Amino acid sequence: QVSAALKKGHVTPTELCQRCLALIKSTKFLNAYITVAEETALKQAEESEKRYRTGQPLGVLDGIPVAVKDNFSTAGIETTCASEMLKGYIPPYSATVVQKLLDQGAVLLGKTNLDEFAMGSGSTDGVFGPVRNPWSYSRQYKEKPVPESHPEDEASNWVITGGSSGGSAAAVSSFTCFAALGSDTGGSTRNPAAHCGVVGLKPTYGLISRHGLIPLVNSMDVPGILTRCVDDAAVVLGSLAGHDPKDSTTVQDNFKPFELPSLTDVSKLSIGIPKEYHAPGLSSEILALWSKAADLFKNAGANVIEVSLPHTHYSIVCYHVLCTAEVASNMARFDGLEYGHRSDMNKSTESMYAATRREGFNDVVRGRILSGNYFLLKQNYESYFVKAQKVRRLIANDFMKVFRSGVDILLTPTTLSDAVPYTEFIKEDNRTRSAQDDILTQAANMAGLPAISVPTALSERGLPVGLQFIGRSFQEKQLLTVAKWFEKQVKFPMIELEEVKRHDHGVFQHQKSASFS
Repeated sequence: QVSAALKKGHVTPTELCQRCLALIKSTKFLNAYITVAEETALKQAEESEKRYRTGQPLGVLDGIPVAVKDNFSTAGIETTCASEMLKGYIPPYSATVVQKLLDQGAVLLGKTNLDEFAMGSGSTDGVFGPVRNPWSYSRQYKEKPVPESHPEDEASNWVITGGSSGGSAAAVSSFTCFAALGSDTGGSTRNPAAHCGVVGLKPTYGLISRHGLIPLVNSMDVPGILTRCVDDAAVVLGSLAGHDPKDSTTVQDNFKPFELPSLTDVSKLSIGIPKEYHAPGLSSEILALWSKAADLFKNAGANVIEVSLPHTHYSIVCYHVLCTAEVASNMARFDGLEYGHRSDMNKSTESMYAATRREGFNDVVRGRILSGNYFLLKQNYESYFVKAQKVRRLIANDFMKVFRSGVDILLTPTTLSDAVPYTEFIKEDNRTRSAQDDILTQAANMAGLPAISVPTALSERGLPVGLQFIGRSFQEKQLLTVAKWFEKQVKFPMIELEEVKRHDHGVFQHQKSASFS
């Protein structure tokens, strides 16, 4: 709708960009952005305006303000991965996905906050501080009574965004941009999407280029898409998907962008409910919502069946081994020689390496490097790394068997509960938290399958809860069509934020004008 408003001249790209920049300033307390590229954004908006004046916009995304997670390289704009190691690093090139957005005329507002090197599930471990969930400041949350709270607790009563793409999710949720890029290695796009009440899409591995995404786990990383509705996710996917000669893991086939049909009849659909996803720690509220969603499909005529993915129980341990092993390998490039932080220690090259990495990485990153190198030791390689690869194959086969049996889409929870308060979240260490929070999302990364989290309802505390749909490889159109039908049925409420009302001139007012498709 914003794209249509731009075409009709109801709003200009510059006005739109200025409103978003004003909102970024007034919601600065959320800490969603690391870098705001104000000058560049206004210049891009100006160029977009000229194209609209001559009636030659580049596409649906022309003039649309977007944000990008700070682990994607952006030419001329600082890219830090929320780490001391890359503070001040300005890449000479842009990631393929960023370049594709810019080629479509999108306006890049800035880079969003994350856990350091995307290692975490709360967006609390970056060097720039934690991201606050916009819903902490919403009317819906504030109106709910907080049990046993003292007035002095109010300031620290804010909840986390989830992670590691929390900055991108918060940016979309608080209306400072219309779409954002995240990355998804074990659920890093879907987890914050569920906690922030937005749509989070993790495409099939290989459908979108990873070139320029600073790697965490090469064999699982996928650029993720965060938007306010499913249609928008489809539009962004259409702009980003396809082969990239700079990334040998992308598909060779041409990708045809698609418009999502409005599904009216779900009777031909078979929806699988994996029993293993009734995991320990799953809140009764989410369990009830999951059952309700299954009944929704059943009552609409779909075939809803319980399925089994027997190796799910091993996936989190398997993920830990493979993730840390690849992290150890990937982090070797940060040695203080070519780019990034360099220690003043000059006794020897060895001591300079050691000091640089000690100063540049936080405990979480160092811990994962140590674990990974342990698993890759000659005497451990077979019993840890190779065994984990075999288990990964079994997990992928589980999904293949279920889909071959006639199931079209799997329906699962995205998270175990709604977002927890920050003070509660930091009581556990990063590794424990990540293991708990990734349990429902990371199996899709192990199998390379497309998955989407759709905001479903508000919890008793007035916070968003999302459900996840997992589809067959490269069947994004079917996955998104089902997600769109579900989104239409649940009618998730709009966040009510004071800051947005203050800057609103009609663009952000009603439910779907927050979308651009």
